[in-house]
Amino acid sequence: MIQTTSVQMAIPARTAAWSWFNGWTIGTALIGVMAFLPIGAVIWIALMPSESIWAHLASTVLPLYISQTLMLMIGVGAGTAIIGVGTAWLVSMCRFPFKPVFEWALLLPLAMPAYVIAYVYTDILEFAGPLQEMLRDTFGWTSKQDYWFPEIRSLGGAVSMMTLVLYPYVYLLSRAAFMEQSVCVLEASRVLGRGPWRSFFSVAIPLARPAIVIGVSLVLMETLNDFGTVDFFAVSTFTLGIYDVWLNMNNITGAAQLALTLLSFVIVLILAERFARRDRRFHHTTTKYKALPGYRLGGITRWLAVAACTLPVVLGFAVPAAVLAGYSVIHYEPSIMPEMLRYAGNSVMLSTLAAVLAVVIGVFMAYTVRLRKEKLLAGLVRMSSLGYAVPGSVLAVGVLATLGAVDNGIDGFMREKFGISTGLLLSGTIVALTYGYLVRFLALSFGSVEASLAKVTPSMDGAARSLGHGAFSTLSRVHLPLIRTGLLTAVILVFVDAMKELPLTVVLRPFDFHTMATFVHQFASDEQLGEAAPAALAIVGFGILPVILLSLVITRSRPGHGSLHASGHNGAPAGVVES
Repeated sequence: MIQTTSVQMAIPARTAAWSWFNGWTIGTALIGVMAFLPIGAVIWIALMPSESIWAHLASTVLPLYISQTLMLMIGVGAGTAIIGVGTAWLVSMCRFPFKPVFEWALLLPLAMPAYVIAYVYTDILEFAGPLQEMLRDTFGWTSKQDYWFPEIRSLGGAVSMMTLVLYPYVYLLSRAAFMEQSVCVLEASRVLGRGPWRSFFSVAIPLARPAIVIGVSLVLMETLNDFGTVDFFAVSTFTLGIYDVWLNMNNITGAAQLALTLLSFVIVLILAERFARRDRRFHHTTTKYKALPGYRLGGITRWLAVAACTLPVVLGFAVPAAVLAGYSVIHYEPSIMPEMLRYAGNSVMLSTLAAVLAVVIGVFMAYTVRLRKEKLLAGLVRMSSLGYAVPGSVLAVGVLATLGAVDNGIDGFMREKFGISTGLLLSGTIVALTYGYLVRFLALSFGSVEASLAKVTPSMDGAARSLGHGAFSTLSRVHLPLIRTGLLTAVILVFVDAMKELPLTVVLRPFDFHTMATFVHQFASDEQLGEAAPAALAIVGFGILPVILLSLVITRSRPGHGSLHASGHNGAPAGVVES
């Protein structure tokens, strides 16, 4: 009897073990490994160098890279937090002229790549630019010794340019957090005698802290990833150093060691964010929602609010877009259009390919996690999502090292067995560039799909299974139609980010292959912004529509959103509080 019982207990255990090894879990495991390989390759090369120049780098350029990178991160982080949180609070909780316009307009700078805005403002603000020329004509100045003017090509200039285009990350998440806050907590603050601004600092900010911290973390990761701005302004950051050591000094070991140091910055950011939220919970204490209180701003206060929301939009989007449009007309050259259209086709082709593949893989992974909620599987998925947190220059080193090893292995095998040299089959091709895009942007597609799947009740799965549908049939016939909005969001996010991506593209692109991003960077670096203006304007254009869609989604995400238009007493909108 005991022996029979042990056999009966062993059978389910064995069945459970074998059931883990199916196409869904094995595929997700392989994706996790493939996505982590470039990062692992960087770590391996850095720790097991064939030739090391680390001592030379540490004694010469490393202190400069560290100091410049840290100052850039501090400046951009502080600037984006102030602008993003402040404007998010104004448009979420206050009533002032043009507020509905600012709700979506404040996201427009997100469509403007940092390197494009850097090119534009350098052209406007440098010594030979129109602004300083006008000042010299007006005041009779003849040389730079006669007056002081801030240097745009500097660390401060890089901080300003990145702040203007990256603050929407903080604005986006902060506004979403403010929109989700319960009115009861805010009303309690008012009852206790706190005005709108004291409630903002003592109640709203602490409740929105996780979203704000995540937004600033995203900004800092984008700052570490930037190549075009720091290259154009000659700011010696890690990204520029990796590019210089690798391509100019022809030393991949030194580049990998710098990349590993930069990767440690990213790891510190992630751990710091999690440490800051340890053992803390930010739950709402009520499920009661109604229209948010609109603190009516009066007098000069409302016009200060208008100015605070107008300046980021004008400086971060309107001025650069207007300058690019003007240059596109003035410097229009029919002979260059066929070449530019070819580069635009390259960008669209690569971005579409990356977006489609990333979403397909993201759906596969997200559905696998839904099917089997296990710690090991969750760890593999988290591993595959690391790419978005890793700067493009670091990934480029890892991708080429990984694909180079594969190419050498194939070439060695073919030489030994057939006496044929295959050369480089993957490195320096579209395959390498697409692989880099997938590793970097997979987290975007997976996150969007996973969030959409989480809103589908598990009873849908049970109903489909009871009707005889398998996992794939349930996914295709039940889940995909329900999450089509999330799928579209994922496609748009990956497509737009791939269109703007510069560090990965510069390093991994095939010989004599350009995208619009590399085309703009090449001409602007040669002080030919006019020729690059149409391509730069096209990159911006591809990002505007998703920005507006994101704003609409946030506005409608608030429970009780429909009541915003309900009328209160005296014809005032419900929830309006005089201040």
